[in-house]
Amino acid sequence: MATNTISVLPIPPCCRKTQNYPLSHPPSLKPGILVTSFIGTKLSIRPTSHRRRSTAASASAALSRLPTPKQGDSSEEPPKWSARAIKALVMGELEAHKLCYRQTGTESLLLGILVEGTSLAAKFLRANGITIFKVQDEIVKLLGKGNLFNRSPSTPPLTKPARRALDWAVDEKLKSGESGEITATYMLLGIWSVKESAGHRIMATLGFDDEKAKELAESKNKDVILSIK
Repeated sequence: MATNTISVLPIPPCCRKTQNYPLSHPPSLKPGILVTSFIGTKLSIRPTSHRRRSTAASASAALSRLPTPKQGDSSEEPPKWSARAIKALVMGELEAHKLCYRQTGTESLLLGILVEGTSLAAKFLRANGITIFKVQDEIVKLLGKGNLFNRSPSTPPLTKPARRALDWAVDEKLKSGESGEITATYMLLGIWSVKESAGHRIMATLGFDDEKAKELAESKNKDVILSIK
């Protein structure tokens, strides 16, 4: 019985014949096109390093879109957004884009916090039965699906309610007088503070209330510790 073989293209200039390898000892796969003789299909193999670079670039660009405290007369450095909060914004923008929305609203920020998944805010939401799938369903119920023919920007700009939620997070961090970063917990509480926003309405529909907001606010220090790890 013939042994199945695979071929890797492109072939080095010095070789004109297809190089065959037994499947039991495949060659190391490098960027190029993989041709399988027993399937007859071509698969592209591309390096993944550019994905890591693009993710880092997205996070860096997202930081410029987040409001930051202005340096006042105090000698202390103003607080910065945590890495988890920045990633939550990036994930929120991505979810808005996937839903074909032209802007990133509070509902997308809420979804971004859950998609990021590792912050205290995300864990608190899940512990209270607020999951990615439930939020996605409520977003579609409330706002409908975006128009597939109305192309969404790759990074949909923030809506006014979303900006207000993020501004609230910054102001509240400064009022607290606490050290550390502006975390996803502040972002989530900021969404809840904008009463007329889609994010607030979805949270309320799924059982979030002022008592839960108070409970989450009291655990903000844990989120600061979590962001350091």
